Amino acid sequence: MKLGIDNFLADPNLRKPLAGRRAALLGHPASATGDGRPTIDALAACSDIHLASAFGPQHGMRGDKQDNMIESDDYEDPQHGIPVFSLYGEVRYPTDAMMQTFDALIVDVQDIGTRIYTYVTTLCYMLEACSKHGKSVWVLDRPNPAGRPVEGTILEDGWESFVGAGPLIMRHGLTFAELAKWYVALKSLDLDLHIVPMQGYDPDAAPGFGWPLMELAWINPSPNASSLNMARCFPGTVLLEGTTLSEGRGTTTALEVVGAPDIDFEVVLKRMAELQDTWLAGCYIRPCYFEPTFHKHVGALCSGLQIHTDTAAYRHESFRPYRLAALLLKAVRAEYPEYRIWRKFPYEYETERLAIDLLSGGTFLRDWVDDPALGPADFGRRLNDDERDWSRIRAPHLLY
Repeated sequence: MKLGIDNFLADPNLRKPLAGRRAALLGHPASATGDGRPTIDALAACSDIHLASAFGPQHGMRGDKQDNMIESDDYEDPQHGIPVFSLYGEVRYPTDAMMQTFDALIVDVQDIGTRIYTYVTTLCYMLEACSKHGKSVWVLDRPNPAGRPVEGTILEDGWESFVGAGPLIMRHGLTFAELAKWYVALKSLDLDLHIVPMQGYDPDAAPGFGWPLMELAWINPSPNASSLNMARCFPGTVLLEGTTLSEGRGTTTALEVVGAPDIDFEVVLKRMAELQDTWLAGCYIRPCYFEPTFHKHVGALCSGLQIHTDTAAYRHESFRPYRLAALLLKAVRAEYPEYRIWRKFPYEYETERLAIDLLSGGTFLRDWVDDPALGPADFGRRLNDDERDWSRIRAPHLLY
């Protein structure tokens, strides 16, 4: 398997249209060649590429910002002497001054296959800005570690935010280049878009099912995206960011565990099985305890559950993390009717709307959890409809 960046570096013909033009890179720590060389260094070393600037998404170009809503500053790269602009700092949409530093944007960003991962929104903003300013875009493609399965609801009209740039389903099953194609078509952007695909990429191949295990090193795309297991769980566990339950931040297994000091999660797991045991399929769920060193419930012993997709129990097509996380919240509500599940706090530059609604792309999930008259069948009907619609929408944009 060859990454888009490796194909781009190996074939001078792919780079010919960049001759005499200033290039910018949109990247982060996981922007690296197949043998681990940082993309920014590889591009700067190309004699036929004039690297003039760079852009970093949330967590920074260097990935040094640990938590959500911690902004990065602009700086000058000490090795290459170019400005590095933050798209998660004073601005999230590039300014006109930033756009004047380059003629063509090279995008080499590792995504993890979930709508709310803010790199998706940053990509969409940059595509819009490049269209507006007449800039060309090269997207160097990378694997989607969550693979091809589709799950969740499509973001509803009016619920756009920095964790939802458009009508995308939660687990979208697209690579970053495919996402770019989708967004350009959605917005009818007038854009000189170039796609550099991967070679030998099979998103359905075992055992990685989207991630080429034993071929490509796992480099954290963001500080808490620390494993393939996390990427597989994330389309569901990210919902916990909008709750008072811990999603494991402050532990070494963030977004692979859920817990709280005042809930018995073994009881919750039993209730989940009673409500809809098929939504627990495809993985191994292990009761556990943990004590966060920062973030929610810091210093408190939490009862919890850990989701494992790294065992022989993993079944890629039957694992449904969005349904699993929704069922967990439903079980908590059933066992603890008065528990304050929904966390009210400023989330990704939003101060009025609840984080859980921003994450789920509407109020449907929260309404379902809170209504004791609604069961898994009601939730499943909506998901099935949206998943069928999204599978049809994304079909023209698939490259592999």
